Amino acid sequence: MVEKNTHDEVFVEKNENEIANRETEGLSQRQIILRRFIKHKAAMGSLFTLIFIIIFVFTATGLQLGNRSKPFIIKGWWPYSITDIDPAGAIASSCKGGVTGCPTLDIFPSFLDGDGIQIGKHPFGTDIIGTDYFALVMRGAQQSIMVMLIVGLLGVGIGATIGAISGYFGGIIDAILMRLTDMFLVTPVIIIGAVIGFRIGNLGVVPLAILLGFFSWMGLARFVRTEFLTLREREFVDAARVAGASDRRVIFKHILPNAVGVIIVSGTLLMSGAILTETALSYLGFGVKPPDVSLGLLISQYQDTFNISPWLFWWPGALIVSIALCVNFIGDGLRDAFDPRQRRHVSLKDRRKAKELSRKND
Repeated sequence: MVEKNTHDEVFVEKNENEIANRETEGLSQRQIILRRFIKHKAAMGSLFTLIFIIIFVFTATGLQLGNRSKPFIIKGWWPYSITDIDPAGAIASSCKGGVTGCPTLDIFPSFLDGDGIQIGKHPFGTDIIGTDYFALVMRGAQQSIMVMLIVGLLGVGIGATIGAISGYFGGIIDAILMRLTDMFLVTPVIIIGAVIGFRIGNLGVVPLAILLGFFSWMGLARFVRTEFLTLREREFVDAARVAGASDRRVIFKHILPNAVGVIIVSGTLLMSGAILTETALSYLGFGVKPPDVSLGLLISQYQDTFNISPWLFWWPGALIVSIALCVNFIGDGLRDAFDPRQRRHVSLKDRRKAKELSRKND
């Protein structure tokens, strides 16, 4: 009886694999990866959520580029900026107990709280002096997202290049590059970031992000090196060498596309870590400096008012968690899509089909 049940389970699993092979039959590798990623519901939901957050944040209060003396400003659809002060509005949106600057956003219908669904003048409330907190949070989210993207691009570029060269050539080149990587790796990023932020934090978020990117590539370089050490021994690499391809062409045209899965997944995790690093630095006072803002700086500035005005902590905290979770879920979906060794998620529909095939064969 036990042998029969084991045989049935093996047969059903075999049918599930056959159904999966039929679904990908005739598709290119890129199409197979795209199909796997689309089937990952958490990754797709996180991707759309992150795109919505980025569009919403950057269109709300607009963009401010250039230096502070001659800024280039693109206005958004929100009427307030981070420099506008509305003390009358803060007093008008008072809460119970006489606390001013309460959020005017209400998502509950009138039969629950009597006020009805409304946005109001200051949906996220105001700070103590009457600055619109929605504008501050949107500006802080812009800064944090810019840090995330810049650090991610620099870290991926530097790490992939060093890891590829080290893994492909080996020998003395590998030894030198890996010792250089180890030297950077043993240096605490938070301390380096604190020194960088203390020196150039007043210059804005872009220089801070660029310098952080130069100290964020080490883990990715090691992953890429390991992948290259395996791929350089494959037959297609030997065929490219025999055909007369240069080392540069072999690295960037033949091996690197096959390691892109590792690079993309590591890059998304690097971006998630970057936004948390910037938040920690700004919270400690070594990141973005006033009068500019970031999400970590907002939490740091208003941590003493948590018991009186907790919404000054809620909104930036919720955005930090949301962005970091979205990037992590996207990275998880990309890992499952690029790695064929990951066990395929079998839907209930596929299981039913496999059991029907098993009954027919019996």
